[in-house]
Amino acid sequence: MILVDEALKARAAASKPIRVGLIGAGFMAQGLTNQVTNSVPGMEISAIFNRTPDRAARVYEYAGLPDVVEASTPGEVEDAIRSGRPVVTDDAFSITQSENIDVIVDVTGSVEFGARVALDAFKNDKDVVLMNAELDGTVGPVLRKYAARSGRLLSACNGDEPGVQMDLVRWVVGLGLIPRVIGNVKGLQDRYRNPTTQQGFAEQWGQNPTMVTSFADGTKVSFEQSIVANATGFQVRSRGMSRGLEYHGDVMTIGELYDIDELRELGGIVDYVVGTPHTKIYVLAEHPDPKQQHYLKLYKMGDGPLYSFFTPYHLVQFEVHNSIARVALFRDEVAPPLGGPVVEVCAVAKRDLKAGEVLDDYGMYMTYGEAVNVDEMSTGRYLPEGLVAGCRLVKDVGQDQVLTYDDVTLPEGRLSDRLRAEQYEDFRGETWLTDLLAAAVR
Repeated sequence: MILVDEALKARAAASKPIRVGLIGAGFMAQGLTNQVTNSVPGMEISAIFNRTPDRAARVYEYAGLPDVVEASTPGEVEDAIRSGRPVVTDDAFSITQSENIDVIVDVTGSVEFGARVALDAFKNDKDVVLMNAELDGTVGPVLRKYAARSGRLLSACNGDEPGVQMDLVRWVVGLGLIPRVIGNVKGLQDRYRNPTTQQGFAEQWGQNPTMVTSFADGTKVSFEQSIVANATGFQVRSRGMSRGLEYHGDVMTIGELYDIDELRELGGIVDYVVGTPHTKIYVLAEHPDPKQQHYLKLYKMGDGPLYSFFTPYHLVQFEVHNSIARVALFRDEVAPPLGGPVVEVCAVAKRDLKAGEVLDDYGMYMTYGEAVNVDEMSTGRYLPEGLVAGCRLVKDVGQDQVLTYDDVTLPEGRLSDRLRAEQYEDFRGETWLTDLLAAAVR
């Protein structure tokens, strides 16, 4: 981060700001635009897409930029950016195709639409930063393959939990320790929450009830930890991780929850707990050198074998600009996968579901997501939580039962289904999903 701030000041001094196109105009886009506009030199939010451009214009107004151009054609978008005026549009691809945009930031939370945006951005020589964990956790590995083919980057973001965790992992590894647990901390876990129960909280903070529900029911943390798992090769001990395990003790002794021999055998795990005030994420690591263990004890890190490192906050929109700058100026991705998926997010019935029903999206009334190791995901033919929307049930599924591809018919023609099949074929040598999609077309 120290390099980033000076590099951005240099861009400002040279009057060459990093020009950012936002896809989405929700709560996080609003905070990010305000942060970049008023606190970040050398960067500007040049264009914002939203299906309703008025909402995008209000994002700019919130940041103190009322003189907004509403563009309906790619040419109008280009003219506005060249003139230095903020522009809003209902055509996302006029932003991904703009010659005057450097980096695309996806703030939508949509898997299908986000995949289309990312591929078009790569095609048009744009890097992409994701504030869209659902897309990253569903088809992130294969999308990065497409990015690499175009010489571009697809990155997670600082501030959001995967970025905070991976920054701490990199720091801990740099100290010479071996991470064994990479953990997330939640204040609430109730897999049966829905937009109705979360309406009041969402309204209090100006957020979307669906997104707030995904925080409460465990879906969001599952996507977040799948990203970290894919970036480290770590697994989950079992489907659902610790499933709401509460811990209210000292974060410095949180290692007492884990068996070091099991962690060593697994190579490392991702996990989460509910509680532990005054922290947001933690990394538990061991040091192989007894001499260094002596120094760690001197520095009040305890007796080991697991030493606790933690970050007490995640400030999301306050930090995303660091990711944008890391990508644009240093070609440094946040949380890139090592290869194919290691952990995915399966769909689980939030209530008893009946044949003939059409599934709603994550964060809604019908399903929640749980992190699961990819071998179990594939063997069980589990349905990904990121792809539930629009699937029609062909059989009854009981509450808390994992949904499978055999339980549903998929919507026709989705790019995200094809990408996930390609992801399995490319990284795992498995064609069953490709065959399933081909059979559905016939």
